[in-house]
Amino acid sequence: MTQAATEHAVSDHIVELQGKQYMRDSKGSLMPIELVKPIDKLMDETVRKILGYAEPLSAEISRFKQHTLDDVAGFQALIAQEYGTTKGGEKGNLTLLSYDGLQKVQIQIQDRVEFGPELQAAKTIVDECLRDWSSDSGPEIRAIVGRAFNVDKAGKINAAELLKLTRLDIADERWQQGMRAIREAERRIAAKEYVRFFRRASTADDWIAVRMDLAAL
Repeated sequence: MTQAATEHAVSDHIVELQGKQYMRDSKGSLMPIELVKPIDKLMDETVRKILGYAEPLSAEISRFKQHTLDDVAGFQALIAQEYGTTKGGEKGNLTLLSYDGLQKVQIQIQDRVEFGPELQAAKTIVDECLRDWSSDSGPEIRAIVGRAFNVDKAGKINAAELLKLTRLDIADERWQQGMRAIREAERRIAAKEYVRFFRRASTADDWIAVRMDLAAL
């Protein structure tokens, strides 16, 4: 009889095999539970307890966001029906205020940008320009170039810095070709919707965000 056929799950992290209990380690191997260090058992228990709260809370927030977007869409549909238009700004951005002006809901839609293979050609051209210009290119330009082509920890290029690069007033034909390559490398993919909530004590006060991001609390 195979091991898989004789395994019995006592819980989501403890397996019983031929009358003995095991915990599966990070490599997928079964470790006899009596050989697992007490501190490792406690850490395992702590993590599972926290995730036991975090996962349903995350699902609830996700449902709340969708309900919010549905409510806003319903409101926009009423506006469209009443006036034949939609209540929204550029790219679908929208702000709703309570009647007393003390509560606010904002919907922001931001395009997600990625860059195609043309970007590598652009970097080659820009590097060539900087080498040829030598001391004629000031440290400011070199700093902007460095930031523009710097890849962050997630492996993504900083689109805002690349945009700054294309706005530099440099007449060199090669530079202009490189900037054209950057613009043609840009790929706008599916937009992302952000929902934000604010309140204030009076109309003379600043808005205070209602935080739902743990990192911002």
